[in-house]
Amino acid sequence: MTLTLEDLHFLTATGPVEASLPSVDAATPITGAHAPGLEIVGAGHRVPLADGSHVEYANLDHAASAPSLQVVKDAVDAVLEQYASVHRGAGFDSQLCTALYEGAREPIRAFVGGRSDDAVLFTRNTTDAFNLLSHCLPDDTTVIVFETEHHATLLPWEKHTVVRLPAPATPQAAVRAVGDACRDARRNGPVLVVVTGASNVTGEIWPIARLAAVAHAHGARIALDAAQLAPHRPFSITDLWVDYVAISGHKVYAPYGAGALIGRADWLAEAPPYLVGGGATSTVEDDRTVWKPLPDRHEAGTPNIPGVVALATACHALLTTDRDALVTAERDLTARLIRGLSDIPGVTVHSLFTGGASVIGVATFTLSSLSSPVVASALSAEYGIGVRDGAFCAQPLVRRLLGAAGCDSVDGTGHAVRASVGLGTTTEHVDRLIAAVTTLATEGPGLRYVTVNGRPQPLRDQRTLPKIVAWQ
Repeated sequence: MTLTLEDLHFLTATGPVEASLPSVDAATPITGAHAPGLEIVGAGHRVPLADGSHVEYANLDHAASAPSLQVVKDAVDAVLEQYASVHRGAGFDSQLCTALYEGAREPIRAFVGGRSDDAVLFTRNTTDAFNLLSHCLPDDTTVIVFETEHHATLLPWEKHTVVRLPAPATPQAAVRAVGDACRDARRNGPVLVVVTGASNVTGEIWPIARLAAVAHAHGARIALDAAQLAPHRPFSITDLWVDYVAISGHKVYAPYGAGALIGRADWLAEAPPYLVGGGATSTVEDDRTVWKPLPDRHEAGTPNIPGVVALATACHALLTTDRDALVTAERDLTARLIRGLSDIPGVTVHSLFTGGASVIGVATFTLSSLSSPVVASALSAEYGIGVRDGAFCAQPLVRRLLGAAGCDSVDGTGHAVRASVGLGTTTEHVDRLIAAVTTLATEGPGLRYVTVNGRPQPLRDQRTLPKIVAWQ
């Protein structure tokens, strides 16, 4: 199946978003048991093991970056055939790309359930989106954020007063803590609560609607980091009653370098441009500059047109599929993953909230007998499994989890291992991970590992990186 520019009509249509996906040829293999119509680029490819053999790659690192949807790749390939810079260009290709670029705002707004008057600003990723939002806050704003946040939402607020709340033990405790903090901070000016929708470390879903309600009850606004939530659960700005949402293309199967900030326009419209330069200016004179209104105001420079089309296409594809079926299938896979890991002696699966919480497809664990870097390296070199080890850009949270479980001193690195599922993940991938971790826990690695450039590597390793670009 190959997309043409005509297939991207939903980006330029003036009416409602078309509620159908391009048809899939019946002979096209379904790469994931729970992803009909959402095929993944490169699914089923084989990778080398350290002993020279090859296996199908088990990608269990979706929480870091998800692979591209085939429909997204097809859309980008079609756009590149007629790529040109947007705005002010008289040429046909420039007019086409301008229509696609500006039209992309509506599928993204629809995907997150945005309000009709919400601004949709294109960014590089979620980190960029929150730095943009920080730039636009009134100077006397107090920002309330939990220490459990990803660094993208924990750190951009240095120009403002920051209230950093300790990790809550339960969702109810989180709501109480935000209410108390908002009540105290409101006396000093505007207040913004910043919170994740789903933790990139534990996968736990936060009580966003209740947090928004208590924030608004005290006159505060709330910004939602939906980087992890968006690929796994449908949600709506309107239903959750949040003021701002940030998403990243590389989390929603559109890894082409674009993200978006969606939300209330007033603070964004009143702030000076986030980037200063061409595209953001209305008039430039010797002694003054007049800036354009939203959205151009904060989108200076030549934008990432393929990335924006990719993000809108992924949002459209996910929005117009059976999300309930995807959620059900993912819940089954996640339960299988967490249950299987939890049953292995010496393995601790980490969570923040006591009493349980709904989770997306993420499981972070430690093994008492091996350091997390060795576990991740062995899973790759001996089993063809891709996971992530480290602190996942959430160092305060990981320290808290490991310390609470008594794992920090045992592991010695302050790191954990994270396995995360997504479209294209199969039960075989999950079962292979569980079997591999069981072997590592009971028998240890099958190879000897040494440290090379700060990472464990097999002492004898027959793997070589393929040459895929001319400059390698």
